Amino acid sequence: MQGYCASLRLSRLTTHNQTKAVRTFAANCRAEIAMLLITRLCGKSAPMYSRHSRRKSNHCALYHIALGLTMIAVCVSADAENAATLDDTARLLAGLPVTAQLASFTQTGGWQAHAAAMDKAWKTKEYFQLGPIASWMGSHAGEYFHSSATMYYMFSGPDFLYAYAFFPNASTYILAGLEPVGQVPDLTRMNPETLNSNLAGLRNSMSTLLKTHYFVTEEMKTELGRSNLSGTVPILYVFLARLGCTVLDTTFVHSPADGVRITFSHGGHSQTLYYFRTDLAGGGSGFLRWCAGHGPGLSLIKAASYLMHGEGFSGVRNFLLDHSSCIVQDDSGIPLRAFNKNWALEFYGRFIPHGEKFAKYDQQALAEIYRRNPPPPELGFAFGYWWQAERGILILARRK
Repeated sequence: MQGYCASLRLSRLTTHNQTKAVRTFAANCRAEIAMLLITRLCGKSAPMYSRHSRRKSNHCALYHIALGLTMIAVCVSADAENAATLDDTARLLAGLPVTAQLASFTQTGGWQAHAAAMDKAWKTKEYFQLGPIASWMGSHAGEYFHSSATMYYMFSGPDFLYAYAFFPNASTYILAGLEPVGQVPDLTRMNPETLNSNLAGLRNSMSTLLKTHYFVTEEMKTELGRSNLSGTVPILYVFLARLGCTVLDTTFVHSPADGVRITFSHGGHSQTLYYFRTDLAGGGSGFLRWCAGHGPGLSLIKAASYLMHGEGFSGVRNFLLDHSSCIVQDDSGIPLRAFNKNWALEFYGRFIPHGEKFAKYDQQALAEIYRRNPPPPELGFAFGYWWQAERGILILARRK
């Protein structure tokens, strides 16, 4: 066993050293070519060359430049071959098997502990949440569950998990929150000890959502703020991989706000996920104008801190009412008074008055609906701020 471990460490070291050598060689090539170009363009060669000598010198310089460019192309190609694919990166973060460049990490005890913890949490999540949600949507809102319309999830943070659980067939997902976009570095450049430490932080940042149904922003900020796996992107990768999706492309964007666009596929069907870091307060947002260009969509609102109950967030509230064909929400989303006669509302689960923090947002009209005899149908899974299944409340709003 000791011999095997030593061999494994040597293998990792050799691969790391080869990659480092390739990158150093490429950098040296670029530097030498730059010096050649500067020399030729600035005329800093011997001034008294004959015309024949200058022609010969030029040919020689061009030959060296062409040779150097070829060498750089080879180096870049070798560097690209050493980089992990986006999908393997996502799978490694999610605690799932990978191949090629990242496979050696899966032999470490730290990664295996991470994978076991993720497997356990995911199995529980599927049993109590993801499976029941898919079943419920299929029987109560099948036309939206199977729809390929754009999906809007405001105040989401990196919670792609529930966006996909309720609307798995959307062509485009648009998520927005205040959490930073973040990044995922090239994991092949990271040593196993650093990676394992970062994986523990990543797992802790998702712990509340995996146990309940929402993120705690400060918790996520604390865990990822001291990690190389920062912001929302690593979490989005984990959810994509665990949901069986293949990550095809990731592009960072800056319009209509700082964000990321991830192209992925599931069952051969290509879909797009956007996450934008933007403040949804106020009206006339360029972000909302951009969203409007994606047409009527399917909206999810949960654990939204009752922000749209006040006028400070009337802009995003009105956008969702004007650009949604369906809204799935808990009582922290759009207040009942904002829905006009163009909407048909269905109520599920149980209404439980909130504690001191949100007591002022308890809606009397909603409480009366849930006091009816018989009361609205039970939901069968927890939703919103309540983590107990018997306390979940869900409002399904359909545009007439």
